[in-house]
Amino acid sequence: MARPRIKDVARLAGVSEKTVSNVINDYTHVSDRTRRAVREAIEELGYKVNLAGRHLRQGRTGIIALVVPELDVPYFAELARHVIREAERRSLTVLIHQTGADRDHELAALAGFGSSFVDGVILSPLALTRDDLRDRAGAPPTVLLGELLEEGADHVAIDNEKAAREATEHLIGLGRRTILVVGGHDGGGLGTAQARTRGYRAALTEAGIAHDPAALLPVASFRMPDGAAAVARALSDGARPDALLCLNDQLALGALRALYERRVRVPEDIAVIGFDDVEAGRFSVPTLSTVAPDKAAVARVAVELLQRRMDEATGSASTDAAPNGVQSTQDLVVAHRLVLRESTEGLGTDSA
Repeated sequence: MARPRIKDVARLAGVSEKTVSNVINDYTHVSDRTRRAVREAIEELGYKVNLAGRHLRQGRTGIIALVVPELDVPYFAELARHVIREAERRSLTVLIHQTGADRDHELAALAGFGSSFVDGVILSPLALTRDDLRDRAGAPPTVLLGELLEEGADHVAIDNEKAAREATEHLIGLGRRTILVVGGHDGGGLGTAQARTRGYRAALTEAGIAHDPAALLPVASFRMPDGAAAVARALSDGARPDALLCLNDQLALGALRALYERRVRVPEDIAVIGFDDVEAGRFSVPTLSTVAPDKAAVARVAVELLQRRMDEATGSASTDAAPNGVQSTQDLVVAHRLVLRESTEGLGTDSA
């Protein structure tokens, strides 16, 4: 049986081919009755939109890349699901690439992998510098997630400094005064760990608590074994904290294991809070208090912004774009919230 074409849909729905095209492209100036008739005809015939042809007519491939440091980190896996969902709503296909936090791999992604097969890139960088973003002639539009490199590309993230301050204030409100930061990173810089450490220090200052540089526990990477090792090392060295601020949930889950092995009660002896609200934290013992970024919003805003940049690059941007056709780079902040569970509140507590 021949594959149904747009003219077949038009004939069955009793409308013109142009009207069918308007419905497929979700144009607003179509009545609800006509839109319903066309969609029923599409479903009855099993008509499939030729996305490849549409993208080629627009000078595109219809493929965007989501580039993350590690695919097996739950936060990135959960974020990828949201990005794919948002891209599908715009008839885009997502290519997922892992960099291993290697600068050469991140640079290759920034350059579109040396090819024209991706229309745009959503990149979570760990090794890039701000200089890497300055000369990008011919590179595809890029939206950065997480790490802020100050200039040269659009950026989407939560307010990490504010979020860490709120998490620390929660611990202080519980009466905790000796708070260690697992993954803490002091000094300057625009990275996520630095921003979260600044938020922690701001909360201590506001509460009149002196900051001890030894309270920052460095880690080689933000994984469960590193969190467990950092906490075990601190306790063996004589640290006696009453709370842990872990800069992601993987570190927090590792910390919970280290505390369990030493028969330290959570939260009675040491309260623990993480970042990211990954699924595992809802099933750990105890369940994990955390900062929950709105991952769906991160994905939606990132894909929307990338779509706008791709439209500008191909000259199909709306008429309200900037006079030169390209707007200045944007730093967009999405919502977060504290999710309080058993690791700070005790048994039977779960706010989400």
